[in-house]
Amino acid sequence: MVVTSDIYLPEESELTVPEVNLSGSTLYAGSFHLGKYCEHANNEFMLCRMEEQDPRKCINEGKAVTACTMEFFRKVKNTCLNEFNQYANCLDKSSGDYSFKFCRNTQGVYDKCMLEKMNIERPSFGYFTEVRVHDTKRPKPPVEPKAVYPDATPALPEDAEKKPSRFGSRFYWMTE
Repeated sequence: MVVTSDIYLPEESELTVPEVNLSGSTLYAGSFHLGKYCEHANNEFMLCRMEEQDPRKCINEGKAVTACTMEFFRKVKNTCLNEFNQYANCLDKSSGDYSFKFCRNTQGVYDKCMLEKMNIERPSFGYFTEVRVHDTKRPKPPVEPKAVYPDATPALPEDAEKKPSRFGSRFYWMTE
């Protein structure tokens, strides 16, 4: 990719954040509660990405998502570690695709602990597909004006000669 001098690229120090070093089964086990816990930060990041169409402008929102994820897993570690580990271990060992259906008992124990100690209820089926209005403090980006190209080919005048097509109509095969 070619980058010119007028393109701003962030410094590496701006991009460096502590990583969430967790396994797939661990992230999968905490995904529903994590999604609900960090819903505002996630929605803010996705709104920024969709409005700005430039990931460089949403670095701070991405950092907020990572920080929220780290905070969530720290709280889980302090409150429901045993239940969470049993559930994540069940997901990891019971199937090759982390299927939930084999781990409903451990999921119930984990969900109960999350509700009692962290006051986070497991979201209902379809919760993340529901339409919501996200209220943000970030200003809306200015609308870019439509590009005008001065050298565009002018349209044919209405009185120009219009010859029939060389190969006939494309609607030849369509009969009434």
